[in-house]
Parts: sequence; structure tokens; C-alpha cells
Amino acid sequence: MAGQKLGFYTITGLKRWSCIARELTPISQVKALHVYDFDNTLFKSPLPNAKLWSAETTGFLQTMEGFANGGWWHDSGILEATGQGIEKEEPMGWKGWWNEQIVQLVELSIKQTGVLTILLTGRSEDNFADLIKRIVASKNLAFDMICLKPSAGPSNQTFSSTMNYKQALLRDLIYTYKDADEIRLYEDRVKHTRAFRDYFDGINKALHSPSAERKPINAEVIQVADAVTTLDPVAETAEVQRMINDHNTAIDSGSHALYMPLEIKRKVFFTGYLISSVDTTRLLKLVNLPSGLPESEVRFLADNIIITPRPCPRSVLDKVGGLGRKQTWQVASLGSFDSRIWAARVMPIPANAPYHTDNPFPLVVLAVARGSRPHEANRIQNWQTVPAGKQIVFQTEVGEKVQLRIGPETEGEGEYENVFINKNLKRNRDFPDGPPHFERNSYRPQYNDENRKANGANGGYRGGNQSRGRGGNNNVNNSYQSRQARGRGPGNNRTNNRGRGSGRGGYKSLDDVQNNSRYANQGSPYQPNYDDGPSNRAAGADEYNSSFPALGGGASYNTGAQGNGDGGLPYGK
Repeated sequence: MAGQKLGFYTITGLKRWSCIARELTPISQVKALHVYDFDNTLFKSPLPNAKLWSAETTGFLQTMEGFANGGWWHDSGILEATGQGIEKEEPMGWKGWWNEQIVQLVELSIKQTGVLTILLTGRSEDNFADLIKRIVASKNLAFDMICLKPSAGPSNQTFSSTMNYKQALLRDLIYTYKDADEIRLYEDRVKHTRAFRDYFDGINKALHSPSAERKPINAEVIQVADAVTTLDPVAETAEVQRMINDHNTAIDSGSHALYMPLEIKRKVFFTGYLISSVDTTRLLKLVNLPSGLPESEVRFLADNIIITPRPCPRSVLDKVGGLGRKQTWQVASLGSFDSRIWAARVMPIPANAPYHTDNPFPLVVLAVARGSRPHEANRIQNWQTVPAGKQIVFQTEVGEKVQLRIGPETEGEGEYENVFINKNLKRNRDFPDGPPHFERNSYRPQYNDENRKANGANGGYRGGNQSRGRGGNNNVNNSYQSRQARGRGPGNNRTNNRGRGSGRGGYKSLDDVQNNSRYANQGSPYQPNYDDGPSNRAAGADEYNSSFPALGGGASYNTGAQGNGDGGLPYGK
């Protein structure tokens, strides 16, 4: 491109970059070029939910190399599922999913005489042109050009990256509209912002040459604050399951033999009696911080009574009544250690109700100061009895702190083994020329310029049940029967993926969810709860981890008579 003469840059050639058939303004009439990025600049495109997926999986989802048909940014179903889904969102113009400040700037650019307004995105033209045109049209934004990444450019050139493609198009814009005095580009990603600024600096340096093909241009790259959004957790999991179905079907068809079949697996951090966000707020009132210790230095918990710091064996799960079993407790005493750990000892109601904890006695870790760990509550020696009449009574539900992960499909893997990363896992094929897929299940993308920071990467946390946050919720997994055997769906059928055979079909496609028109065909009886509570914590920050330790040296059991409870809720409610 660098050796092209000015005569090769024409409006006719420039129009080949655009996926809309619109006549462009004559060269002599354009004085400014305004270029807008789409994802998370103009439109709040959803990112993988870090509360729902493990850190490795949020990265893997965004790689093109991970799936036979491309990943998160290459699958139109993800963008179609934004909000309530395209069928409902399009008539409403995707209300609430726009960066309204940028929308106003686009509208001003469109109205302004002498300005060419361009939408520029790295999404592929083949997969997204029609969808993005529909999204833009719903907002009545009349861009002069809507440009998506083609499989080959107007001069039959190919592109090694999104940045390479965008720079080629920007060069054509600048050299075609040789009378334009300025170009403004709006971009959300810091890395791309720097790259664009460097690129424009390089162009202007060349344009100061006496033999330059046009005069230098005033280039400004505006960094836009990205607004992180996510899909509904059930819809997101259903779409990812559908992506996996398509991926596995492509492998079985023989068209992508170098890839490995995938499946969704569960990553259990702990099993416990989970406390509701309302009761968490009540329990946190029991914490008396010493003067001089700011709340910003304290992590507030009060969200569970630990049963076991791992997936719960079936025998123990049966003893506590199974997932979903409700149990009432009351605070018996309070204690602290070294003014940095605060906890409450609790007792069941009725007192003879059966329970299990890996600790010497049941307790709730209320808060820990920075640098401390919850397991240090076992160092508390002095407990102060709470006076009668001031003892807080609260209800819990047996559940798991769970995230999902994507891993290789493993034949013969049981429901209990599924929750652990198999450190001895090897690839079952030799891939001398293929992409790296889950060697020891630790794939981390290194070279994908579409990879964005997933939701939940930063943020503080106060209160609320971390297990009940959107996506990090044990009920998410319960609601689509993730403890059953896994199976692969038949591929493109988004509403009735049932698995291939009777031995592997227990794992439903994850879109059989009631009260969601996009996933309502099967009418699942399971009703997940996505209560975030008072927490503003980003649950992807790894405040809990899979090695969450037990809070004592021995197990404690109460095998008394069955209480007068309701017998436990159905699994998943």
C-alpha cells in the first residue's frame, strides 16, 4: 500500500470497504473524517461474565483459535442474545445498550456539513454485517460507511489482525479524502488507542516529505471509557453450550479434525450452608471494627457456613439433606482474633437438627482484614456469648460456590471427577500443525487482539452472598442439572439440544429455561436465583479460591433426629 500513488485512491475503491450501498460525499467537500468503533465504544457489547466462568475460560472464550467456528467475538449468536434477544430488542432499539454520549456525537457528526461518518469494527463481515446494520438502523444512525473486517480487502489483501485491517482502511480514507483537514477516531481499548496514535504519527511523518501525496492531517484518537456489560447468566451459558455443540459437530463432520471435543464443566470452590444477601446484611452489623481501621482495608463476608472446602461427597450431601435443603440457625457467640478476623459461632434450630461441617463447630466468618485469610478464624480462643433476645436467627440453603469452565470432553468422567481439573490430562491427538488446546487444561491465549477484559476483573466487595452473584451462583448450575452426566447436543439446534445417546444425554443444552422467551421451549421447572444482594464486588477477583481452607482441625457432626423442616427443596430450587 505504501507505494501506491494518489490516483489509486478513489471513492469507488473506498466504497468497497463498506457493507452499505450509499453514495459517498465528493472528495472536495469533505473536510473531516469521524470514525467510531462499535464494540464497547458505541454499543455496549456483552463480555464473558467473570462471575460465571473461571479466569482461564473467560480468556479462552474470546480466542478465535479455541473453537472450530471462532470464539465469542466471531459468533453472531452472542451478539444476538444481547438483552432479551434480538426479537425483543430490535423493536425497542436495544434500549439501554448504547453509550448515549457517543450516540450524541455520532448524530452531531452526521448532521455536520463536510464530515464523513464511519462505523469501523473488527467483527467479520461474513458473520456480522446484517446484524450490525440492523442494530445501527434500530437507532436511526445514518453512517456514511459501515465497515466490517472482510475475508479479503478491496485489493485482495489479507489481514493478520484487526489492527492491521483497520489501519489499511484508515490509510485509504486519509489518502482518498486528500482535502480533509482532520480525522477523529473513537476507541475503547487502551492498547488500540496507543496503536492508532502511533500509526497516525507515522503517516504524518511521511506526509511532511516534499514528495508526499497529500498534506499532513490533524489526527486525534479519543479514548472512550468502556462500559462492561454481560448477558443474562442462563442465556450466556446456553449460548456457550450452543457454541460447543457447533464446535463438536464440526469435529464429528471431519472438517476440523485438529480440534478437541469440548464440554462445560463445573469448578466447585466449596460446599456450604449459603446465607441470603438480606441475612448477610444483618450479620455484618455484628462486626465492630477497631477505630483507625478503614472499611476499605476489610473484606466483609458473612455469606456461608462451611460444610466442606471442596465438592461435597454424596454421603455427606445426603446427611445434610441435599442441595437446596434449608436450615435455620441462630448466632450463639461472637469472637475475633488480633483485630483482623471476626466470626460468629452458630447453632442449628432445632438444636437436634442434623448438620455437617469440617470444622469443630459451625461458624460464620464475618470479615477479615487485608492480608488475613478466613481459615485463621480457627485461632479465635475467646468467644463472647450473645445475650438472649439479641441472637440473630437466619435461614440458609445448602449449595455450592461454583464457576463453570470449558475443558476437553472426557469419556467415562463421573459427576464428582468433573469438578476437578485433571492434571494428568493429555491431548488424545497429535496436533503438529493445530492450535494449542487445553494441554493440561491450562490454555491461556497469548496472541488474540480481540481478547477483552471480562466483567468482574476489578472492584471491591462488601457483603452479599458471593455464591449468589450473577453467574457465580450455585443455583445457575443446579437449574440446568449440571450434576447429571454430560452429553453433546446435535449442533445447530438452539432450543432442543438433547445429547447424542442415552448414555451421554443427561446434560441438557442450557437453553431449556422457563420465563425466558428465547429459552422457553422445554419449560424447565428449575428457577435460578440471581440475587446480587448489597454487594458491588466483582466476583472474578478471586477473593475465594478452590483451596478455601477448613476452619479447624476436625470434622463435627450432629446426627440427631430430623427436624421439623420442610424436608428440603427440590434439587435446583
